[in-house]
Amino acid sequence: MRLAALLPVLLFAAALAVLPLTAPVFAALFPDVAEPLYRRESFLSLTLSHGGLVLVSLLPAAAIGIGLGIAATRPGAREVREVADGLVGFAQAVPPVAVIAIAVPAVGFGAAPALLALVCYATLPVLRATTAALATVPPDVLDAARGAGMTPRQVLVQVELPLAAPPILAGLRVAAVLAVATAAVGAVAGATCLGTPIIAGLVNGNPAWVVQGAVLTGLMAFAVDGLLAALAPRDQAGPVSIGSAASRPHSSRLPS
Repeated sequence: MRLAALLPVLLFAAALAVLPLTAPVFAALFPDVAEPLYRRESFLSLTLSHGGLVLVSLLPAAAIGIGLGIAATRPGAREVREVADGLVGFAQAVPPVAVIAIAVPAVGFGAAPALLALVCYATLPVLRATTAALATVPPDVLDAARGAGMTPRQVLVQVELPLAAPPILAGLRVAAVLAVATAAVGAVAGATCLGTPIIAGLVNGNPAWVVQGAVLTGLMAFAVDGLLAALAPRDQAGPVSIGSAASRPHSSRLPS
């Protein structure tokens, strides 16, 4: 693990520890506010709930994105790729607040509409990373695998996916950071998360609460990106760009 990449994680942990002690600071910054520090729930419990939303949404987003990416890159599946990219792109183009508003009448208030919005937003980076990565697997490697007697399933599992894994992981990293940032909007539907102080502050005219929720949400996004960077292979540890990651040359050697 790379220590430099873990600095955002340490900064976020420090903010969680120090923020409950900063009531005098926010009282000085916002003298007109009667309650300068958000105390309805602890910031730690809000962070855990926020992280739970992100994790639960990433699982189906990864399954849908990788599954559609594999289907779209099979021989003769050009139409599948165009339809899948169009549908997922449309889902991400709709603002998350609109997705939540549409989902509330069907699934009610709480975490469910927030999870639906997060899945819509997190699927596209995974899908595009998967299709781009699988499309750049060298044809001579695939020909060698088929010549060795591998079935299409074996070629996919033992050759294509291992070679495409680094860009796919980069797409998952982008999706995770995007989900952390978007999850705060779930507070609009009553989901408990780091967006809860933001919505409460807007409703009650308390800018101090808005600042506290926004700062923690931003720091958590940086922390997740730093943690995934620390865990990533060395060639994926830098800033993520799905297109550049997918275009990196793959080794032409078959996985052993």
